[in-house]
Amino acid sequence: MIGKSNLIDIVAGTNRGLLVNSGQQQAILAAIANLEDFNPTPRPLASNLLEGDWRLLYTTSKALLNIDRLPFFQLGQIYQCIRVETNSVYNIAEIYGIPALEGLVSVAAKFTPVSQSRVQVKFQRSIIGLQRLIGYTTPGNFVQQIESGHFQNKLGFDFPIQSQQQQGWLDITYLDDDLRIARGNEGSVFVLSRT
Repeated sequence: MIGKSNLIDIVAGTNRGLLVNSGQQQAILAAIANLEDFNPTPRPLASNLLEGDWRLLYTTSKALLNIDRLPFFQLGQIYQCIRVETNSVYNIAEIYGIPALEGLVSVAAKFTPVSQSRVQVKFQRSIIGLQRLIGYTTPGNFVQQIESGHFQNKLGFDFPIQSQQQQGWLDITYLDDDLRIARGNEGSVFVLSRT
């Protein structure tokens, strides 16, 4: 699909949205809207395509992009791992900076379908630590540790999120074999590719 490759080309040089200018952002949003008009999976929550590990290509989410403002550190890859069977979603941001002190910020949430394309999301716990000390190798492996109950590492900060404000909704507006587009309740847009 020409619109899909066009979108991927446009977002490639934006460092997930950190380096986007207003002209690029307009072109990206237009390409996203064009793809959404031709969504091949109009009922994404009923599709097995949603399951899996996804890498963020582009976002307008200030919450995610502001992670890059940590002193002495740089934002690495950001992943979203979806486990449909347990209605779970894991957001994982890799943090780099001082050699051997690579970090990780992860937020685990539960989602509840409210329509064929919208989920209500409630954030439940956050894990912050050094990748080496918490045994991080890949997003999928990390999620497996959490879901199996084997993440009992005292070398990372693992704490529950109890605020009622830590919830929202997400519309999945485009889904195919290897690309997903979503829009959040704060007006943010997310473009992700399957890993």
